[in-house]
Amino acid sequence: MPPEQGGGEVEKFVLESDSVKVEILSLGCIIATLETKDRDGKFSDVVLGFDTLEGYTRKHPFFGAVVGRVANRIAKGKFTVDGKEYQLFLNNGPNSLHGGARGFDKVLWSPQILPDGVCFFRLSPDGEEGYPGDLKVWVTYTLNGRQLSINYRAQTSKTTPISLTNHAYFNLAGQGSRDVYDHEISIEADSYLPVDDTKIPTGEVAAVQGTRFDLRQPVELGKHLQKFHLDGFDHNFCLQQVQSPHLVARVHHPPTGRTMEVHTTQPGIQFYTGNNLDGSLKGKGGITYPKHSALCLETQNWPDAVNKCTVLMQNSFPEDDGVLGLSQLAALDPLV
Repeated sequence: MPPEQGGGEVEKFVLESDSVKVEILSLGCIIATLETKDRDGKFSDVVLGFDTLEGYTRKHPFFGAVVGRVANRIAKGKFTVDGKEYQLFLNNGPNSLHGGARGFDKVLWSPQILPDGVCFFRLSPDGEEGYPGDLKVWVTYTLNGRQLSINYRAQTSKTTPISLTNHAYFNLAGQGSRDVYDHEISIEADSYLPVDDTKIPTGEVAAVQGTRFDLRQPVELGKHLQKFHLDGFDHNFCLQQVQSPHLVARVHHPPTGRTMEVHTTQPGIQFYTGNNLDGSLKGKGGITYPKHSALCLETQNWPDAVNKCTVLMQNSFPEDDGVLGLSQLAALDPLV
């Protein structure tokens, strides 16, 4: 790492099965490569990113990284816990996004090799990026056949908000393909969260029925955007509250035959179509990434949940599901 970013050595871990190969960095727990077969058995890398470490140490749109302490947006970077107001760094207009100026995506994690994967750990100190409490975080990647699993666990010394996700950008045609318009997508959600002009949820939980947000049946993305005159998606879809992972989204790319399914226990999924990609970044192989050249399916709690208590309480996790403290305003298993 550059000296101005604390130095340190970045390690890369490779998980491989007969049908999938994934490379993960200890910087930001970044999924740097995800190769999978098409219908003819040809491998292609289906996530956006960079060939060298230098790309990831510069400013980029969270390619492949774990983001936190709180994924998505917090309105005006403010929240109140136990009567005390906290102010976060504003890095997305008037709001705080994905953990602030130096979130989990920009720091080195300590790895531990597992029989079928790798577990990354870090301690986020009390006050980091304005958040209260020492926070221990474990992010575990495991690969079994065609299934890549990411499990998040956290432990805090003070009441604090936390919502973790991975921000991989997918193009099932292969990274570097111009757009994702020929991808078919479905999301198992009956409702979504309308947002204001700064992408903060208004507080309404709206039905998708009869709207452009009804993705319960597969739609071809390009035709759907054109039909509804959409610039793209950057919205939270509301999911069933469950304790075991269940299918919430499916992406199919007919030309290659590749299909990706997303399973989660989280109460929301942010569907983002790479609206802010503008061709200014040179990615793998020197290829530039234009608008809509990838899509993200970020499983997480609802955006700005810390400022919308009814939503937060309705979507808190039980303490025994192995995901401690996620999206809860509760100090679970305090540090000794």
